[in-house]
Amino acid sequence: MQSKQFLHKGALWMGALAMAAGLTLTGCGQSSDDEAKSGEGEQVWRFALEETQGGVQWQYAEKFKELIEERHDNVDVKIYPYGTLGSSQDITQQIQNNTMQFAFASAGHVGSTIPEAQVFTLHFLFSQDDEVNKDIFASNSVVHGELGDAYAEKGLKLLSIVPEGWMVWSTNKPITEPEDFEGVKIRVKPSDLLLATYNGYGANPKPMAYSEIYGGLQRGQIDAQTQPMFAIRDMSFFEVQDYLIQARNAQFVSTVITSPGFLDGLPEAMQTSVEEVTKELDPYIWDVQTELNREAAEEIKSKSDIEFIELSAEQVETFRASVEPVFDQYVEMAGPRGEKILNAIQDAVAAENDQ
Repeated sequence: MQSKQFLHKGALWMGALAMAAGLTLTGCGQSSDDEAKSGEGEQVWRFALEETQGGVQWQYAEKFKELIEERHDNVDVKIYPYGTLGSSQDITQQIQNNTMQFAFASAGHVGSTIPEAQVFTLHFLFSQDDEVNKDIFASNSVVHGELGDAYAEKGLKLLSIVPEGWMVWSTNKPITEPEDFEGVKIRVKPSDLLLATYNGYGANPKPMAYSEIYGGLQRGQIDAQTQPMFAIRDMSFFEVQDYLIQARNAQFVSTVITSPGFLDGLPEAMQTSVEEVTKELDPYIWDVQTELNREAAEEIKSKSDIEFIELSAEQVETFRASVEPVFDQYVEMAGPRGEKILNAIQDAVAAENDQ
C-alpha cells in the first residue's frame, strides 16, 4: 500500500520549477517597489509552509491571511503548502533573497545554519506544565532577543516561535526505558544534536526526508519515527506502526520568518500590522495545536488498534539522564548566545517548579 501523502521527488521539483516560473512572470507578486513602500497598489504576500494543508502551519497561515487582509484590502496573502516551492532549504533561501515574504522554518532544519535554534531539539528541556511552556514560546525576552539576533545575522527576521505539540514516538515495539531503544532504527532530521540524543538512548538514528518516512516504515528501512500526533495522523504513520509512546520529551517547534528587506520596505502601518498579527496569533495557535493534537489522538484510536503508552514520571527520568551530555554539546556548538537561550529556558522552568 502506498501512502497518499508520499511525494514523488520528480513531481515535487516539477511543481517547484513551475511555481518559480509563475513567480517570475508575475514580477514576484508586487506591483512595484515604490508601491510596496507607499502601501498603495495591489500586493501579493507569499507564505510558504513546511507541512501539508490542514496542519498547524496551515491554520496559522490561514488566520494570518484573514487578519492581514482585514487590515489591508490591497494585500492578497497566498499560502503554499509543503512541496509546492521546493524544500525547506529552498524556501529559507527565498526569504534570504527577498523573493518570498513569509515562511515557516522549523528548528531542526534552520538549526543547520543557526545552531542556536537547535535548543528546541533538546529532550526534556521544557516543563511538563504547558502553561509554563506557553509563556516561554510567546514572550520570553531573552529567548526571542538572542534568537532574533542569530536569525538576523543570516538575513532572516524572526517573527514568532510556534510550538506544534509534543513529539510522540511511533514504533514497532514498546519503549519504556532507554534500553528498549537498543538497535531501533529511528528516523530523525539531519541534526548533530538529534543524532547524539538517540545514540545516547542506544538507538540507530537515520536521517530521512519527511516525505519518505511512510515508505521507509513500510519497507523496514526504519523501525520508528517521531512527530506531533496530528502529523502522525495526517501522514498515516499509525497505519504501519504498532505503538505510540508519549514521553513529553520535546515539542516540535517551528519559527515564522520574513525577509528584513521586505519588512523594512513596507510603510509603518503595514509593519505594525505584521507585528500585531503575529503577536495575536501566539495564543491562537497554541489553542489550535492543543485541540488538533487531541482530536488526532482520538481519531487514531478510532481507526486503528495501535497501542498508546504514556511514560510515568519515573520512566521519564531515566530517559532524561541518558541525554544530559547533549546539553553540553549544544552549548559547545551554539556558543555564548546559545548558552543564554538555554539558561533562560531552564530558569523559567525552574522558577515555576519552585513555586
